[in-house]
Amino acid sequence: MAVDAVDSTSRTHDPVVTTPYGAVRGRYEDGIAVFRGIPYAAPPFGARRFRPPVPPEPWDGVRDAGEFGPTPPKPPYSEAFARLLADPVVPGDDCLNLNVWTPEPGPGARLPVMVWIHGGALTRGSSAVPVYDGQAFARDGVVLVSINYRLGVEGYGLFPDAPPNAGLRDQLAALEWVRESIARFGGDPDRVTVFGESAGAISIGALLASPRAQGLFRRAVLQSGPPEASERDKVRRMVRRMATRLKVPATARAFAAVDRALLLRTQADVARLGSPVLGGPAFGIVVDGDLVPRHPMEALLAGGAPDVELLLGWTSEEYRLWLAPGGLLERVDRLGPVALAGAMARCRCGHEVPRGYRAIHPGAGTVDLVGQMVTDHLLRVPLHRLADARPPRTPAYVYEFAWPSHVPGLGACHALELGFVFDTVEVPQAAQLAGPGAPQELADAMHSAWVRFAVEGDPGWQAWDASHPVRIFGAGAPHTVLGPRDRELALWNAESGRPGAPLSSPESTPSTRPRRPRRVMAVRPSSRPPRPPRAGGGRSLP
Repeated sequence: MAVDAVDSTSRTHDPVVTTPYGAVRGRYEDGIAVFRGIPYAAPPFGARRFRPPVPPEPWDGVRDAGEFGPTPPKPPYSEAFARLLADPVVPGDDCLNLNVWTPEPGPGARLPVMVWIHGGALTRGSSAVPVYDGQAFARDGVVLVSINYRLGVEGYGLFPDAPPNAGLRDQLAALEWVRESIARFGGDPDRVTVFGESAGAISIGALLASPRAQGLFRRAVLQSGPPEASERDKVRRMVRRMATRLKVPATARAFAAVDRALLLRTQADVARLGSPVLGGPAFGIVVDGDLVPRHPMEALLAGGAPDVELLLGWTSEEYRLWLAPGGLLERVDRLGPVALAGAMARCRCGHEVPRGYRAIHPGAGTVDLVGQMVTDHLLRVPLHRLADARPPRTPAYVYEFAWPSHVPGLGACHALELGFVFDTVEVPQAAQLAGPGAPQELADAMHSAWVRFAVEGDPGWQAWDASHPVRIFGAGAPHTVLGPRDRELALWNAESGRPGAPLSSPESTPSTRPRRPRRVMAVRPSSRPPRPPRAGGGRSLP
């Protein structure tokens, strides 16, 4: 039988909070109550392998929640990526767990809640990554929750004898746990903001469009990931390639009988030639007629999630994270026209698009043209159109992270903003990607914007409208630029209207969102001289 809370207020004893399944004992760390490894679902193994999550078994007494719980099965990063990205492994089967940082444990505080969904291409990552420490959010009055979910073939394999999207179903179960339990930790279940990066943002796009997730969160932040769904045949090919190597049928029952370590090695071998920029085999969320009843972007452009406020954005040089390790930057530059032809195939576009990019960025090398083309096609254009489609009563806010890493070659790459959002730039694992000397003032500005969005629904700059305001977080003070990517966006709009042009997904359809009146924006004064217009044609606000 679960016990009542033992002590949720005194800083002289470990905090204890009762969940629906039993009591948990956390730790006070610098005045913040931290609970790690709380199960929100039963271990997804044995008879539950490849099945939707089910509630955990209740426990008696008080369960210790002082350490991170087990991480889901995942292959390690390659040596080149492991030097940049931390991905700790905690062994054990009880991997569907979450963590809570709260300044006021116990009912009554009713603080805003932020739920973090990590990235990692749906195959790697976990809530135990040190960069994702929630201390700063709790310090600033927010209850921070971070979750684990099934990855790779365990979470996103497509089988004839198991429901799809198990990892996304895990995320839904975690959000349902938050709805039911977070008030006991000092949170307000009616003021929940979900935020995620890369695969985490893609997951949030699917949850935004899912009828089953309605009412579980009020605001959403999509960092470097658009609402999208993978082609079912593409995911099936991943499973079939694994089955061929394993010499087993492509069924959940057969895969469940394979040694777990062998399954991970096989998954890594099959996926090693793919990347977000270059394409190739990959696991992904699929339309399943249930949790994901239609393509998420199609659903959102048609008016889905009309009451959820959005914060959307990207980094200036997303592609460098995938191309810098292993020397691909130099190889793409050497390939020249061959690389541009490959980018055209990846984006399914005609010659007008690369010609337009060359005209907009006359001094750019091949690798930057290819990288920006693919990034715009896969990420920025969909997020632009998502912002365009929001109803007037529900604002969207757009940002760009432009500070270049001190690690040579990375620039303002994918995932670099995370240490700034969490205000963890001094954590050694954040320095792996940012290099030494990351500016604390930039972390202060970015972190406070995310907190303000969770608390007020307004991160502190002009909401998206017909002028396309984008908040730039880079060197110096944050500032707002109007339409910094509009010239590139116009190329894709023209391309999508070209007779016979293939459309890769519903996000290729331009929005017909009505224009909203432009708001007046207050901008902090700066002693810095005005910036010149960006290469993309944007206009910097004073």
